[in-house]
Amino acid sequence: MAQARLKEKYLSEIVPMLREKFAYKSVMQVPKLSKVCINKGIGDAVADKKLIDTGIEELTLIAGQKAVPTIARKSISNFKLRDGMPIGTRVTLRGEKMYEFLDRLIAIALPRVRDFQGINEKGFDGRGNYTLGVKEQIIFPEISIDKVKRISGMDITFVTTAETDEESYELLKAFGMPFKNQK
Repeated sequence: MAQARLKEKYLSEIVPMLREKFAYKSVMQVPKLSKVCINKGIGDAVADKKLIDTGIEELTLIAGQKAVPTIARKSISNFKLRDGMPIGTRVTLRGEKMYEFLDRLIAIALPRVRDFQGINEKGFDGRGNYTLGVKEQIIFPEISIDKVKRISGMDITFVTTAETDEESYELLKAFGMPFKNQK
């Protein structure tokens, strides 16, 4: 099986570049992408259970891996929400599928966003992870616009082994993430 394009780029170009920039003594210190988590909250699923099935179907198409429903942990009477009700969908990608998804996100999906000027660099959490919000699922070519009943967004979290946000920023920038203001 052929290696993902971005995995090859990581091993041949990004590791030496980051090792030189941050003066790591060992190759094992170089930060790497460990997983990509895609999460889609479906608030209206409280009233209409079919929305969860649609969300699972769409997220499975986008990720290339079966999505699972997320379940409410608490009952909140103001939202008519009961403990144990499905309220969203999620999928976690690792390995080859993670690199393939990242490649499709950078090369195909993000350029399809209307009035796209780059992604915000304020999505780092202080521990080297980055979260990106997408407003429309139709930016992914796997989703047919004709079949979409409701436009919904999702959160995409990139979990890295980086210790700091600066290391994580450099890693994601090296992968080709189009940040707004290049530092």
